[in-house]
Amino acid sequence: MELQTYIKDLKISPKKLRFLLPTIKKLLPVQAMEYLNYSPKRTARVFYQAIKSAVTNAESTLKIDAKLLKFKVLTVEEGQRLKRFRPGARGTAKPYKRRMAHIKIVLTADVKKKSKIKKVEKTVKSK
Repeated sequence: MELQTYIKDLKISPKKLRFLLPTIKKLLPVQAMEYLNYSPKRTARVFYQAIKSAVTNAESTLKIDAKLLKFKVLTVEEGQRLKRFRPGARGTAKPYKRRMAHIKIVLTADVKKKSKIKKVEKTVKSK
């Protein structure tokens, strides 16, 4: 069981978002949210909101506890670029691009862990 969440047109550069990506990928989504909650970077807040949205979607649609979820795919993709100009010397225009990003999150559920939890609950109830 897996659930895909796609957050589009974030008004932050993909390069800035990719800085935190390797550390977050190694963690479980619940641990990643805890880590990002205390990080001082602006990108951490963006990732926190995206992961929180994905986890709540998974909980509501798949009816699975958040602790059983893990990342299958977590990527940052480039969005559209807005062309803008800044005034330069002698009436010239200096072009620059405002970049946007997309975040793709695919969460999977550990069914093995879930079955182990049910077995433990059954043995406790039978005693």
